[in-house]
Amino acid sequence: MSSDLLVDLHDELGGDDSPSAALDQLKLVPDKQWPPDDPVSVSKSATDIKSLSQGFHLAWDDPFYDIARHQIVEVAGDDNFGRKVIVFSACRMPPSHQLDHHKLLMYLKQTLDNYVESDYTLIYFHHGMTSENKLSLSWLRDAYREFERKYKKNIKAFYIVHPTMFIRTVLIFFKPLISFKFGRKLHYVNYLSELEEIVKCDQLVIPSRVRAYDDKIRLNLKPSVVSGHMYPPHSPPLPSQQFGVPLSLLRGKGSDSEGVPLVMRDTISFLREQGLQTEGIFRRSANVSLVKNIQHKYNSGEEVNFFQLEDVHLAAVILKTFLRELPEPLLTFKLYNDVVNFQNVDSVSQAITIRNMLLSLPEENYSSLRYLFQFLAQVSAESEVNKMTNMNLAVVFGPNLLWGQDAAMTLSSIGPINNFTRILLDLHEQVFTQ
Repeated sequence: MSSDLLVDLHDELGGDDSPSAALDQLKLVPDKQWPPDDPVSVSKSATDIKSLSQGFHLAWDDPFYDIARHQIVEVAGDDNFGRKVIVFSACRMPPSHQLDHHKLLMYLKQTLDNYVESDYTLIYFHHGMTSENKLSLSWLRDAYREFERKYKKNIKAFYIVHPTMFIRTVLIFFKPLISFKFGRKLHYVNYLSELEEIVKCDQLVIPSRVRAYDDKIRLNLKPSVVSGHMYPPHSPPLPSQQFGVPLSLLRGKGSDSEGVPLVMRDTISFLREQGLQTEGIFRRSANVSLVKNIQHKYNSGEEVNFFQLEDVHLAAVILKTFLRELPEPLLTFKLYNDVVNFQNVDSVSQAITIRNMLLSLPEENYSSLRYLFQFLAQVSAESEVNKMTNMNLAVVFGPNLLWGQDAAMTLSSIGPINNFTRILLDLHEQVFTQ
């Protein structure tokens, strides 16, 4: 650790009168000297260049455009437990004199405002935080205080990826400020492979510099680990597998005559009867072990009865999880560009354009989509009670209905996908004509 970071930690927490006085005796192992970080993480890979150069989700005259253009904060769909994922990448931060840190805090709050009513997960990529672009400790203290209860209540997990001795030390000395409840949500992640238990990494916004750093530190692992895959290989599907299986292969495995899969019919039938008036339906997560248990039962061919379980949020999470784990999204990779560019279609032509787009879907995809949207329309009809308007439902379901085949979820793609989902809900009666 460089001495200036220790000085900052000492000075910014109040000198000898603060807990940081103990740092005078603290002996830390110096960090390994990795190549200098490019603060905005401009990568040589085509995927990252495409991601960073495409239109940002904010207009150039938006007051937060100068913050958003660095893509420090991103939203990456849902994690494996049905919670929205917010990503913060330190390596994309420019030098401190080029970034208004107070404005960054306000932008982070504005981004979270769209999701704090739902359960969410925060993933922080620490690699790339240097003496040039580091956030001051007073900023971290102010940020923790700025995020009042509504932000802290629904954050279910905060993952710090590639933690250094410095960040661990900072958290130790911030301990008096951090509530016990919030402290239990903090988790260290040493390697990207560990994230696969939490979220689909191929849909996660991971800067190339972070991936390269992860490759480098993994070279210190045992050869047997290095020679393996970055992520553990998937087990072969069981004969009765329901999750992670193409819809075409689910026909004959409990799907109805039109190809609507068993999991969708089970969850939606229960939610139609028991969940329409549940406030925040689809916004809450469920017990992780329960979710895994239900998935195992389905994959093993066991019967699942949600009416016996009587857990609305469990059924809601299982439905979202089923959609998210499809090898190809319900709206298919083929429609990705059409959906992302749908904002260019004039309002008069929207219904017929969507109808023509959906005609290209395989029969089981079309039937399942129609079945889902007929149900979501019923949910929205009870929005005065359950608070799930078409827009709120679109924010929840958009990233579970469509993602790019070779691109991570970003705010610039999630926005158009959510907008298309809302319009489809608005026009579902015209689109899904018999």
